[in-house]
Amino acid sequence: MNEEIIPAVRSRGRPRSDASQLAILNATRDLLEERGLVDLTIEEIAQRAGVGKATIYRRWPSKGTLAFEAFAFQFLARQPLPNTGNLRDDLLAALLSWIRAVKGTVTGRTLVGLIAEVQRDPELAEIWAEKFVKPVRAQQHLLISRAVERGEIAATTDPYIAIDLLFGPAYHRLLQSHLALSDRFARNLVDTIINGLAAGVPVVR
Repeated sequence: MNEEIIPAVRSRGRPRSDASQLAILNATRDLLEERGLVDLTIEEIAQRAGVGKATIYRRWPSKGTLAFEAFAFQFLARQPLPNTGNLRDDLLAALLSWIRAVKGTVTGRTLVGLIAEVQRDPELAEIWAEKFVKPVRAQQHLLISRAVERGEIAATTDPYIAIDLLFGPAYHRLLQSHLALSDRFARNLVDTIINGLAAGVPVVR
């Protein structure tokens, strides 16, 4: 049974009924699960949702922007902010939660597809930066800020570079599929970051 999806993208054009909106978003999510983003078409979504293509295009300018809205709320809801009391456990919990969400899942395949779409869809790229990257990085920033407040790492540590050190390798493995996104990888990566910070390796702009 489909779950209701809270929209992540502001309405375009004439207001549409909540029922039509949810039908479109749920049809999109079902089709993403069945065939993936690459093979997804607006025609199929319209048919599955029982609406015309014009109804979809009045709200979403492209397949990518529609897929993003169907994907974003559910994904972000599965990425709670850890607060374990120490930086190592916070980083490990955050990374393991991300791995559980994307490893071998429809969510992971959709994330990869959306990253590809961002490169060729300017409207999606704008929405992606504002509605996904910005809030995610703002939340992750808190992990580093808390560690600075606790005196675990230097106040000169750049939070965004520290987070890039964590998620950069993870996204690299997701996109390249050359090495496993395993718990062992997560632990080794977090330990490497923590050891570097503890040794006073500068992480600044």
